[in-house]
Amino acid sequence: MQATLDVKGMTCGHCESAVKGALENLEGVQTVNVNLDTGKVDVTYDDAVVTIDAMHEAVEDQGYDVVA
Repeated sequence: MQATLDVKGMTCGHCESAVKGALENLEGVQTVNVNLDTGKVDVTYDDAVVTIDAMHEAVEDQGYDVVA
């Protein structure tokens, strides 16, 4: 499956790394591509293993907002 998350609050490379790392640490997430300029995060994942809600929570735990 593929999803695009709209993440608010990312302003630098550290932000990008934090969001990417949080998502990559979730079991079932295969690839993560972060576009710092737009705030869009493209995620390829196995929907039998991980949910969109879990991804939102992982990003929010890093201090960023995910717009639904």
